[in-house]
Amino acid sequence: MQRYLAYAAALLLAVTMLVLAAFWPIAWLGVAVFGALALLGTWDLLQTRSTLRRNYPVLAHFRYGLESVGPEIRQYFIEGDTAEVPFSRQQRSLVYQRAKGVMDVVPFGSQQDVYGVDYEWINHSMAPTHVDSHDFRVVIGAASAQPYSASVFNISAMSFGALSANAVRALNEGARRGGFYHDTGEGSISPYHREKGGDLVWEIGSGYFGCRDEQGRFSEERFVENACSPQVKMIELKLSQGAKPGHGGVLPAAKVSAEIAATRGVPMGHDCVSPATHSAFSTPVGLLQFIARLRELSGGKPTGFKLAIGHPWEWFGIAKAMHETGLLPDFIVVDGAEGGTGAAPAEFIDHVGVPMHEALLLVHNTLVGLNLRDRVRVGAAGKIISAFDIARTMAMGADWCNAGRGFMFALGCIQSQSCHNDRCPTGVATQDPARWRHLDVADKSVRVQQFHDNTLKALRDMLCAAGLEHPQQLGPEHILRRVSPIEVRSLASLYRFLEPGELLDRVPSHAVFRDFWAEARSDAFAPPRRVSALCDTKDR
Repeated sequence: MQRYLAYAAALLLAVTMLVLAAFWPIAWLGVAVFGALALLGTWDLLQTRSTLRRNYPVLAHFRYGLESVGPEIRQYFIEGDTAEVPFSRQQRSLVYQRAKGVMDVVPFGSQQDVYGVDYEWINHSMAPTHVDSHDFRVVIGAASAQPYSASVFNISAMSFGALSANAVRALNEGARRGGFYHDTGEGSISPYHREKGGDLVWEIGSGYFGCRDEQGRFSEERFVENACSPQVKMIELKLSQGAKPGHGGVLPAAKVSAEIAATRGVPMGHDCVSPATHSAFSTPVGLLQFIARLRELSGGKPTGFKLAIGHPWEWFGIAKAMHETGLLPDFIVVDGAEGGTGAAPAEFIDHVGVPMHEALLLVHNTLVGLNLRDRVRVGAAGKIISAFDIARTMAMGADWCNAGRGFMFALGCIQSQSCHNDRCPTGVATQDPARWRHLDVADKSVRVQQFHDNTLKALRDMLCAAGLEHPQQLGPEHILRRVSPIEVRSLASLYRFLEPGELLDRVPSHAVFRDFWAEARSDAFAPPRRVSALCDTKDR
């Protein structure tokens, strides 16, 4: 009977307060409180959906309340400063400090376990350099009609709809002030992207938002309307994203506001569907032909694609198509399976796609092996927060880095992990005007710019300490990793790096290339015969 004590106590106290109310008017407050609990307990006993509530009337709700604040309790009182779930307090604090322009130095030594497995560092030089400017840039699309000089650190793809209007405004104004680009995400170019005039990379997904006809197919006419805007500096075709590769998505009709409908070119009152696959092409060669057409229609702006690596033979098919046709993207952005700002099913967040380091190495190695690396720029995204994150990523083969959640922290995100339920407490990832209107665009745009600026200053100082002058000089030999308590290896010795042109002469002694390169096809994304044969054994 102890299970019903709270319910019984509520009933008893409600009756007691009712009697006392005849002599003591303030007791009516107790009648209201305990009467409400008694009614709640009665409803718990009568309902049939929750066994827990029937067995523990009233008490069960205390359990639900504690469970609902569990993430906050763990984040603020239990987790250590270096526990990355998904970003540590130390990482978030670094962004907040740099965004606010306050001191970010650390006293009394590192909190990292420098003798722990996977600890990484960059070696310094006995002959450090001096570099005045921290505005490191890379030219993308050098052979195109309108090449773009991009910062080595930019805002990754996040759509209006996922982010609030004021968050988009602040990000774009910060990008304008800092001279870096702002990727629109596949939700197309909203009025809030255009308001401040910052450089845009227009991301186009399988829904072709902003460039689709009434049937959801790609529309050249509508594409030209947006692509030829001077504010749009590059065109990025999204094949997949790290948060949910191969999944697609649906924005329910209830969330398709008039603004979102106008921005995406979809009707109100209907689900906004982003399919898992593209309808404009179905083969690697078709993909490259589509990229070339987008470049032509945009007036020669750098055009490329973003992907999270999955089946290696599919990427190899694209690479073979580049080699065979001579049709090259100006850039490729590699998105890691570390996740991202997009909400996704737990299985996709935790177990689908190749992590960024391995994915980046595969793309970089393939292009080097085909003698194409100097003609195709490579960007990378995946939990990049600090200058060391940028240095390590560029040492592994990237020309520049993008960050999404890092810039969300600069806006004031507190990692409440409520991006998907429209209850973002800081107004960053919500469409509720009662929440996002309190996000001050003028203040947050300065923080976005300062986070970018101070991070690149830290990168410059790190490069100078290593005796370098530009992050493009970073190579895998500069980054060291502890692989056991008594063994340290450079990334150059940990990973197999292909020689220029190696794939043109032979199949390298590299497991993935050895298993899948020869059978990859430029005319189809189909798996190799050997893979299909293994699947067929289940049908016997």
